[in-house]
Amino acid sequence: MTLMMSGDKGISAFPESDNLFKWIGTIDGAAGTAYEGLRYRLSLEFPSGYPYNAPAVRFLTPCYHPNVDAQGNICLDILKDKWSALYDVRTILLSIQSLLAEPNVDSPLNTHAAELWKNQAAFQKHLREAYAKQAKSQET
Repeated sequence: MTLMMSGDKGISAFPESDNLFKWIGTIDGAAGTAYEGLRYRLSLEFPSGYPYNAPAVRFLTPCYHPNVDAQGNICLDILKDKWSALYDVRTILLSIQSLLAEPNVDSPLNTHAAELWKNQAAFQKHLREAYAKQAKSQET
């Protein structure tokens, strides 16, 4: 409920159905970043040990990013060894939104994106083309 009522711009999440252990989240790329104007869907699956165990979070919308692999898995410390029971869905989505703007290129899941990140013009061109391509494939 905190997330639904927080008024945070660019993030949202709701249970997928009657199953409160599976949620669908959305993240909008923050203004002034390479991801501005792009919207991504994510799945969040909460283990029975939540909040003491981190949820499994992955991108459903393909996301070209140094810390996201082709299957949508995310390399983010708070989803792994830095997890805290104090984190909630809002914290997770805001952290991923922040990661989009500031990747950890020293620990990439996608080495091509990490290399291209150094050239922002080329990175943004590739990102926009990849996003447009996946959007077009979802229309058909």
